[in-house]
Amino acid sequence: MRPAKLLARILGGVATNVGFDDLIVLVTAIGFEEVGGKGSHRVFAHPDVAELLNLQEVRGQAKPYQVRQVVSLVRRYHLTLEDER
Repeated sequence: MRPAKLLARILGGVATNVGFDDLIVLVTAIGFEEVGGKGSHRVFAHPDVAELLNLQEVRGQAKPYQVRQVVSLVRRYHLTLEDER
């Protein structure tokens, strides 16, 4: 799924059935970079965000509470897709 479409979908309140790989593409498109992780966990940082983002894959899907965390960070820090800046 395209990052713009996924961002619109999750900002609209849909936090379930989000593919883990799609969420990774989205967070990278809004400026996060992978800084670590071990096993099923992947940790991301953004230069304008004070906290780290920890994502975990479960059977190919992102955990809904982690999708909501991404939405919260996008809203709190006014993050946009890099090609829209």
